[in-house]
Amino acid sequence: MSDNNPPQSDRSPRIDELLAPYFAKYQRERRYPGLIFEYGKRTVLQINVPSRDLPNLLQAKPASANNPASGKHRPEIKGHADDIKQYICKRLKKNKKWILGSFTANVAPEMITVEELGMGFCIVVIPQIVKLDLTDGQHRLTAIRDLMKTDASLLKNESFPITLILEDDFKQCQLDFRDLAQAKPIEKSLSLSFSEYSGRDGIANKLIEEVTMFRGKTNRLDKSPRKKDKLIYTTNYIARAVSCAFVDNPEDELENFEDTEQIEKMFNSLATSFNVFFSQCNHTRHICDTSIEKLTVEEVTKFKKECLLGVSVGLEILGRLLYCTCEQKSNSFNSQKILLLAQLDWSRTNSLWHNNVVRKKTKNGKTTLPISWGASAIADAVESAKNQLRW
Repeated sequence: MSDNNPPQSDRSPRIDELLAPYFAKYQRERRYPGLIFEYGKRTVLQINVPSRDLPNLLQAKPASANNPASGKHRPEIKGHADDIKQYICKRLKKNKKWILGSFTANVAPEMITVEELGMGFCIVVIPQIVKLDLTDGQHRLTAIRDLMKTDASLLKNESFPITLILEDDFKQCQLDFRDLAQAKPIEKSLSLSFSEYSGRDGIANKLIEEVTMFRGKTNRLDKSPRKKDKLIYTTNYIARAVSCAFVDNPEDELENFEDTEQIEKMFNSLATSFNVFFSQCNHTRHICDTSIEKLTVEEVTKFKKECLLGVSVGLEILGRLLYCTCEQKSNSFNSQKILLLAQLDWSRTNSLWHNNVVRKKTKNGKTTLPISWGASAIADAVESAKNQLRW
């Protein structure tokens, strides 16, 4: 037999066979395979923990509402844990992939046992009476605990990563939380831009590429357009308009629309409607037909200042009026009614929008036309337009 093909009896032992003596030695304690490494001037362990262990293994020590020094991290933010629960539940119900960030916790080194195996591998032994103090992840922990109380089988096959810092200095743990919290919150438009192709986010992201008025003129990273880049819209503006067009509610994520064929049909119909509208409307035709490279900052600034369709409120009104043209059974839009919408005067100076989304103000002989962003103002503007159109 060739030396390159050793007998089966000479095979290398499996990792579980190598670890079996350690697991037997600490059979009454919680023990996890782990990685051990050094960074930030401390020893850090990485372990994966079955969901059933989390409620008793991790403990949160949040600060009281008005005393930051009383805990190791911020007071719980109302509603955040529920958001995480809803995210997990929605993904599980649809049998889709989901992910949560790693927990970060700390423990005094003498409270646990670390059996080093070499090359950074180890066995982490945590006595049953020991709890790990969370530095980051309290809302995720609350969400998981609540889900397990509601339905213990829901997460029974899941394991969650924990980054465990061997640190017992209370002040340092607080500093660690502060440093972990330094990351800038992700903007809504950027979040939507990374969404999968389903529901309103999927439709919105495709519209940005297929609707001439949106292509190259939409900020897909930030919460507001950047004037110097000649951007007019954001992904979030367009997503809200999509929801308005199909269900007359800017907050609806259209999660009931999951069928790929149905979404494709909805997208094609709405893309066509937007392209017809923007190309036929006197107020948008030039902006629509001109590439972002050829448009000037002055042209974009003038458009946003003078035309209601240059701001998010106008796009939402358009979406709600498109809903009035929507033929629900076919998820398509009435082309004749869209041409009527394009004939409306969408300038801020038009009295149609005054005393609803445009609040005309005169001071020292100078008249300004500021925008009112309230939901009731938008609803009044939609009714005003419908009355003029006799819908």
